Amino acid sequence: MLKIKVVNKGHQPLPQYATAQSAGMDLRANLDAPVTLKPLERRLIPTGLHIALPVGYEAQVRPRSGLALKKGITVLNTPGTIDADYRGEIGVVLINLSQDEFVVEDGERIAQMVIARHEQGDFEEVEVLDETERGEGGYGHTGVK
Repeated sequence: MLKIKVVNKGHQPLPQYATAQSAGMDLRANLDAPVTLKPLERRLIPTGLHIALPVGYEAQVRPRSGLALKKGITVLNTPGTIDADYRGEIGVVLINLSQDEFVVEDGERIAQMVIARHEQGDFEEVEVLDETERGEGGYGHTGVK
């Protein structure tokens, strides 16, 4: 298991995996007072968490499927990336895509965080790319069915 250093400046418990095979751990709102999101409103919701990831890793902040389906609440910049060298507070940009107001309560599970390895690329400029069967086809070029 990868060890991740964390400073919890909030009053919520540290994120945990809900099951042994969960990919993401829930992030909780760390609020002094409830926050109301009006339809189409977006807000940065604090978590109180600061982390130090090992080099070569990122944390991805993603929506919770239940909030998205049942309430129309999602993470606006999904997945949000937390880089290994970031030491600020993890915040979650929530948006209300429903027609109803939504109240974010202190301690509410608002997003999930997935820890993932990544590579950095070094672009090499060339005049021509190799040919493939797909070529330049994209954006639904293979049809609907």
